[in-house]
Amino acid sequence: MTESTYSPRLRTAVLLCGTGTAGVYQAGVLRALAEAGVKIDVVAGHGPGVANALCAAIDGDSRLWDDAGPWASSSLRGAYRWRGALRVAALGLGLAVALLLSPLLILVVAAVIYGASVIAALLNMPNAPAWLMSIYQRLFEYLFSPPVLPTMMPRAVVLAMLLVVGVLMVAAFRASTRESSRRRFRGAFWWRLLGSPLSFEEPGATLTAALWKLVRGASGAQMPDRAEMSRRYVDVLAENLGQPGFRELLVAVHDVDSRRDLVGAVVAESRRARFDERRPAAGPREAEVVDFSGVQRDLVVDFLAGSLRVPVATEPFPMRFAADSYWRGELHHLCDRPELGARLLVEIAAIGVEQVIVVSPAPVPAAPHGLRQRPGNLRGRIGEQVRSVETAAVDDVCALAARNFAGMFVIRPIHNPIGPFDFVGVYDDASDRHRRVTELVQQGHEDAYRAFIDPYVAAGERVEIL
Repeated sequence: MTESTYSPRLRTAVLLCGTGTAGVYQAGVLRALAEAGVKIDVVAGHGPGVANALCAAIDGDSRLWDDAGPWASSSLRGAYRWRGALRVAALGLGLAVALLLSPLLILVVAAVIYGASVIAALLNMPNAPAWLMSIYQRLFEYLFSPPVLPTMMPRAVVLAMLLVVGVLMVAAFRASTRESSRRRFRGAFWWRLLGSPLSFEEPGATLTAALWKLVRGASGAQMPDRAEMSRRYVDVLAENLGQPGFRELLVAVHDVDSRRDLVGAVVAESRRARFDERRPAAGPREAEVVDFSGVQRDLVVDFLAGSLRVPVATEPFPMRFAADSYWRGELHHLCDRPELGARLLVEIAAIGVEQVIVVSPAPVPAAPHGLRQRPGNLRGRIGEQVRSVETAAVDDVCALAARNFAGMFVIRPIHNPIGPFDFVGVYDDASDRHRRVTELVQQGHEDAYRAFIDPYVAAGERVEIL
C-alpha cells in the first residue's frame, strides 16, 4: 500500500466504525479533528457511529465529547446489560440450587463441628466437645424433622422454579405485545421464552435524547414520536447543508428480513444524481437506499435505533417502510453488522469523496506473544468475539479504501482493553488498573493526533509554508 498524502482541498469523508463503546472513542477522534481544523465534507457510520454521524452532520459534534454529553452519561452504565427477565430468572435458579445443596451444607457444618470437638479434646478442654456436639445434635434434629427440610425445602425449590418460569413467560408476553409482526413470533416456544440475552434500552434512549436536544435547539419542546423527530432532523440538515459545520450524511444498518444492507443518506443536490445512478449487485437501487430527504424522511430515528442493536445479542428493531416506497409499507427488522464499513465506502465513493478517514476502536491485530487473557464473564466473551470480527472488518475496509481513494487514513488504538459492552469499565492486565469507558475519549483524541494529525495534517501545513 502506497503512502497517502492528505490535502485539505480534496473532498473528505470520516467513516465511523465499531460497536457499543466505539461511540466514546469516536467522540474523542472527532474532537481532535475539530481542534485541528480538518475539513469534513461527509460523515458516515454504522453502529454507534450512526448517532455520532447524525450529530456531526448538523454541527453538533461538540456535544459528543462534552462532559455533559451523551457518552459521559451515567445512564450508559446500564447499556447492553443482561435482560431484566434473565437476571431475575438467574437469581431464581441460584436460589433453587442453593436450596437443593442445603443438606450438603449441613453435612459440611457437621464435619467442621466434629473437627472442632477433636481439637478441643486435644487441647484438654473436656466440656467443649460435649457442648459443641449438643448444639449440632439439636440443630440436626430441628432441620431434618418435619416441617423444616423434609417438607419446606421441596416447596421452596418449586416456588423458585415457578418464579423463573413465570418471569420468562411474562417477558415473552410483553415482547409479543411490543412486536407488531405476527410472523416474527411464529416458531419454537423456547426461543420466544428466552429471546436475545442483552437489553437494548440503552444506549438508545440516551443517544436519541441527545439528538433531540440538537434538533430542537433552544425551544425546549418535548420529544415527539420517532417520525416527527426524523422529519425535523431532515429539515434542519437540508436547510443548512453547505453551511459551516453541516455535512452530507451516510448511515447504514442491516435489514434482517430482506437480508440486505440499507443505506440512509442526505446528500447535496449536485451529488444526488450520481449517487442514485449507482446500481447494487443484487436487486434495484431502491431496495437498499433510503433517501432521507424524500418520502422516507420519517426513518432517521429508526435507523438510529436499529444501528444500536447487536446481531443475536439483542432483539432487532422493527421498522415499517413508507407505503409508497419500494417495500410498500412492509415491517422489517434492523440491526448492526460489523462489516458495514465496506458497504459505506462504496457509497462514499459514489458521491465523489477523494480521501477518507477510517475511525475504529478495534486495535491492530495481535502479533506473536501478544494474545490477551480471555474475559471470565459470558457478556465479556460475546464482546470479545464482536471485537475480533470488527478488527478483521476494519482491515478489509482499509484494503478497499487504499484501492479506491486518493488518500486513506486510519485512526485506531494500538491497545484497547475496553470491549464493546464494557460501559462500566474493565480491568486492564497490561496496565494493572481499572480502565473507565470515559477514558476512551482521551484515547481517541490522542490516537487522532498520533496516527493522522501530526504525521499528515501538520506535515502538510509545514510543506505548504516552505
